[in-house]
Amino acid sequence: MTIEIVRLGSPRGPDEGLRLGTVRHPPRGVRKTEFARRDYYDLWLPVLAPSQELLHICGGGGDVSAAWPRFARAFRAEMKQPAAAQVLDLLGALSHTTNVALGCYCEHEAFCHRSILRELLRARKARIAR
Repeated sequence: MTIEIVRLGSPRGPDEGLRLGTVRHPPRGVRKTEFARRDYYDLWLPVLAPSQELLHICGGGGDVSAAWPRFARAFRAEMKQPAAAQVLDLLGALSHTTNVALGCYCEHEAFCHRSILRELLRARKARIAR
């Protein structure tokens, strides 16, 4: 049993389990009834998404790498808030009994909050795929 970190909209793996969307906004132009069928997510979990303010740090399509350290520090601080920390604890525990996938729309994980979620879950002894 593991947690898989995925890009939302990518094809599902055979043993992926429930797919959770850790994004601030649902996919644009897609009906709610289509989210799971189109491989976005089964359940929306915005508590593990960066706040709107944080999204503006790396937004704008410029050089994300320059803003990344500031974004990463701020996102880690947000994930220490009680609601987010409790969900991370829960996911860490669930990873030992069931398969779950967490995802975001970003193309490259290296400059995406899901890379930080991966680290935070590892710190909670979660079983992470790859």
